[in-house]
Amino acid sequence: MGGSVQQGLKPNRFWSCSKIRTQRSLVLEDVTHGIEETAAECQRLGATVHTFVVDCSKREEIYRAAEKVKKEIGDISILVNNAGVITPADLLSTQDHQIEQTFAVNILAHFWTTKAFLPTMMKNNHGHIVTVSSAAGHTPASFMLSYCSSKFAAVGFHKALTQELSALGKDGIKTTCLCPIFINTGFVKNPKMRLTPILEPDMVAKKLLEGILINQKMIFVPSSLNIFLFMEKILPERALAAWNKLQSIQFDKVVRYRNKE
Repeated sequence: MGGSVQQGLKPNRFWSCSKIRTQRSLVLEDVTHGIEETAAECQRLGATVHTFVVDCSKREEIYRAAEKVKKEIGDISILVNNAGVITPADLLSTQDHQIEQTFAVNILAHFWTTKAFLPTMMKNNHGHIVTVSSAAGHTPASFMLSYCSSKFAAVGFHKALTQELSALGKDGIKTTCLCPIFINTGFVKNPKMRLTPILEPDMVAKKLLEGILINQKMIFVPSSLNIFLFMEKILPERALAAWNKLQSIQFDKVVRYRNKE
């Protein structure tokens, strides 16, 4: 049986890779009925698709949907935790409920979906858990404090889960973490970066699929991020601050407070 994909990076991008099409089913979970449009796209590409409307910020909804998936469809072999939300604003402009929702969707949902589907994977010593994080889960950006914090947590979740599965001797369960820069999905408005381009979903999906097929633990898109993250570990903070200023990440945001010089 195929994978459970929470919406974010469109699942039809995943399905366009012929290497994983054969005899696979796709389970899509999203908070809105707009998921039906995505399902139709996947079906046109030859997928057998099952859809469930689930609010990924609500633990009990996730658990109920998981039980329904297991009862009506069967075991999940690839779990892609792909749901995400962002509030592009400075901390003081971010409402408390927005912070809570960010963590509920961007990291706590990973715990609930994994707890729901991991037992069968453990029993069979087979499966693959994909954590969709972000480059912001390794190096922070301004005006995305709650988002960056949740994505740092997602990277930590992936690393800790990988270590735990190894300690339990479950080497048949693979893990992958995807960490791209901005993707052209409308997640934030008018993103701009001076030194790196805004990514297209097709390219990111292709990189993720390639990584899954070779059991790659950490996928950075673009791959040049590997060099920057290595530099981050050895360069002083002043040099990193200069780099971030040079990169000049920009997008539409809400700012309530600024220092006055």
